[in-house]
Amino acid sequence: MAFDATLDIGTRLRRSGLRPTRQRVALGDLLFAKGDRHLTVEELHDEAVTAGVPVSLATVYNTLHQFTEAGLIRVLAVEGARTYFDTNVSDHHHFFVEGENEVLDIPINNLQIDNLPEAPEGMEISHVDVVIRLRRKRG
Repeated sequence: MAFDATLDIGTRLRRSGLRPTRQRVALGDLLFAKGDRHLTVEELHDEAVTAGVPVSLATVYNTLHQFTEAGLIRVLAVEGARTYFDTNVSDHHHFFVEGENEVLDIPINNLQIDNLPEAPEGMEISHVDVVIRLRRKRG
């Protein structure tokens, strides 16, 4: 389910099959207030602490994974132990700026993928995620 910015977070959670608990609503408000963005569990936890929202890191982790399962956000793994959560659930790809841990969107129409392999018997391709790594030019 795509995120509908015209609805309050409680309604969006209910429509996604999630109960709008106080913590989910508070985290959802923080998460979606700044539009499309990419952030880690730790970054959202820091925002919550700064905003005076009393949540543990584990609660933020669990809530982001619940939002992912409900289709409100998507997961983007770019570094071994670093996972980003993307509030833009439309089809698109990403640049990752090495050394700066910055993730940038690439519109879907700016990248074409041809000749995908056939999925194994009984399987189908559900999604293709492309992450193009960048680094600043030297000199």
